[in-house]
Amino acid sequence: MDEGYASLPTSHLLGSVPAVLAPDERKSGATAEVGNAAATSRLQQFPPAPGANGGGYQPPRNSLDGDVETQTSWKGYFNVATYTPYFNVDTDVVVDRLVSSVYPMDGFFRKIDANPDMYGPLWITTTLIFMLAAFGNFATYLMQRKTELNIWNFDVGYFNWAASVMYGYAIVVPAAFFFLFQYFGSRPSLVRFWCMWGYSLFIFIPASILLLIPVEFLRWLIIAGAGGASSWFIALNLKECTEGAADLMALIASASVLQFALALFIKVYFFA
Repeated sequence: MDEGYASLPTSHLLGSVPAVLAPDERKSGATAEVGNAAATSRLQQFPPAPGANGGGYQPPRNSLDGDVETQTSWKGYFNVATYTPYFNVDTDVVVDRLVSSVYPMDGFFRKIDANPDMYGPLWITTTLIFMLAAFGNFATYLMQRKTELNIWNFDVGYFNWAASVMYGYAIVVPAAFFFLFQYFGSRPSLVRFWCMWGYSLFIFIPASILLLIPVEFLRWLIIAGAGGASSWFIALNLKECTEGAADLMALIASASVLQFALALFIKVYFFA
């Protein structure tokens, strides 16, 4: 190395580096300084606003929005978050819907239009299953206690029949009518159908208690009244759902008849 360069101080060499940088290198250096300044300013904000690159704080979304995977992939059907909104309902809302199911003129379908729930239908159906099995056996005992007490036994098969028929009816029948209505040009909601049919079974819970009366004539009156009210409830809400379309009246009538047939099945099998 030349003696002249060797005698130069180190600080002089370092100070001369910017003077030999190319224009492109100076531009990239300035860009880096601006980026560092922007990053520093973002770090001073909490929560930082989302940037153009998608970074930054993202607020939690409402459970009704669902997960991206839930909305776009079949895997969402196996995600608990998919069904959470249908069980997020207050007790007073459920009670109000129970009252509306007994009083069909109360505009039940309008109440569930914005927020249908599965909490009420699930527990209504489950409660009805246990009540039919228990009270059906007890009603048989009351009818036979004076004459055939020695041959009476608790029939566990009532639970199997009650669970199969009630769960099957509450799931399959609304789904079947959903596809039928769609086939004939209507655009119903399957969840709302499940909700409506589930609440339509509530009237059979107090009816099953009254059917313990060991008087056959009164039993037929009770089940006829419960079946008629439940059928009328289904008919009114289906008519409101379809906006009174004349070409769908046959489907509405068949749904009402099927509901009354369920009432007759309850009487004949569990309270004969």
